[in-house]
Amino acid sequence: MSRKNISSGTEYEKIAGYSRAVRLGNVVHVSGTTATEGADTIIGVGDSGAQTDFIIRKIEAALQQAGASLSDVVRTRIYLAPGADWEAVARVHGQYFGEIRPANTLLYIQALVGEDYLVEMEAEAIIAAE
Repeated sequence: MSRKNISSGTEYEKIAGYSRAVRLGNVVHVSGTTATEGADTIIGVGDSGAQTDFIIRKIEAALQQAGASLSDVVRTRIYLAPGADWEAVARVHGQYFGEIRPANTLLYIQALVGEDYLVEMEAEAIIAAE
């Protein structure tokens, strides 16, 4: 089974030893994704829905690099910082995944990697045989 590591090109991948996504055979795992653009610009500060929208679009780009799409997603995990609006997050998730309906976990945790981050999300996809 072949393995393909997908990189976002950030320095943190090399420092921490991870990939944006990994495809192994027809399975794609997308790492925890935050609303960060470039090295350090946080999108949607104070807006859980805006962060979720940006995150899902980042996940979609990683999936495309791996030869998959949002329609292949079978599981999402969403981590919320204290103060995040879970209903706004759920609404945005539903806009993208309402027809796909992957398994989902939504958790409040003590904190994310930085104080302006409200949402972090990971995804798993299985590419159907063509």
